[in-house]
Amino acid sequence: QGQLKIAPAAMAARCRLAARFHHIHGANIRLDVSHTQATRVESFANGLCFSQEPLAPGQIFLVEIEEKELGWCGHLRVGLTAHDPQSLEVVPEYSLPDLVNMGDTWVFAITRNHNRVQVEGQEGQARGRPWEPFLLIEQVRIPRDTLVGRSRPGRYSHILDDLYKMNVLPATARRSRIGVLHVPQPDGTADMHIVINGEDMGPSARGLPATRPLYAVIDVFASTKSVRVIPVDCGFPSLQTLCRLVIQKHIVHRLAIDGLDLPPLLKSFCQHE
Repeated sequence: QGQLKIAPAAMAARCRLAARFHHIHGANIRLDVSHTQATRVESFANGLCFSQEPLAPGQIFLVEIEEKELGWCGHLRVGLTAHDPQSLEVVPEYSLPDLVNMGDTWVFAITRNHNRVQVEGQEGQARGRPWEPFLLIEQVRIPRDTLVGRSRPGRYSHILDDLYKMNVLPATARRSRIGVLHVPQPDGTADMHIVINGEDMGPSARGLPATRPLYAVIDVFASTKSVRVIPVDCGFPSLQTLCRLVIQKHIVHRLAIDGLDLPPLLKSFCQHE
C-alpha cells in the first residue's frame, strides 16, 4: 500500500501536520486557533484554504461541513494543487476558474447530488457496502468510520443512525464529510479521488504529477460557510480511536454515552465523530 511505505512514526507525524489548514488562505477566511476550522466571514468568495502540508500518496484530507449560509448559489469545492501556498503572490478569489487557470490545479465542485464520476466499463460495478469497515481505493485502505457524516444525537437519532449507515446524507448537508486524496498509478502519475461520506466518487482527475508535492484545496464557497478538518488515521488507529471503539461496543446506542462517567470531551468524541 502506497501510503504505508513511509515509516509509521513519520507517517503519523505527517498526518497530524496535514490535518490542519495552511496559514495562507483567502481574504474572507478566518481560522480558529488550532487551524482546523475555517469560516468565511464575508461575501460568498475569497474562501480558498489549503492543507498545511502536502499530502502523502493515499493520504486523505477530510473536512466536515459545520455551517451553511442561505441565499447563495453553489457549494464547497475540493481538489489538489501543485502550487505551494507560500509561493502565491495573491490568493485567488475563486478555485474555479482562477486557481485552476494558473495550471497544475485540479478542483471538483461538490453538488447536492451527482458527484460520482462515471468510468467507462465500470458503470455496473458494485460500489461497495457502506457498512464495510474500510474504504478501498485501488491499493489505498482507509477506515470508513471516520469518513461518514453523522447526525448529532437527538430525539430521532436511533432512526438516523441506520439511515447514515446507508449513506443517504446529502453531500452538501451540515455534518457531511468530504475528502480528497491522490492515488499513485503504474505510469508514475496519480489519480485524484473525492470521497463523500465514506463513498469513493471515482477518479475525478487523472495524470497528476505524483513526483511533485500536492496540497489539498478547500474552497469554502457560497452556501458553505464553515468547515472543520477531521483527522484520519493513517493505516493504523490512534489510541483515541481505540478507546472510542471500545466504549461504543459496550453501549446500546450513542445516546447512552451521556450517562457514562466520562470527561465531557471524550463523550463528545464518542457521540459525534
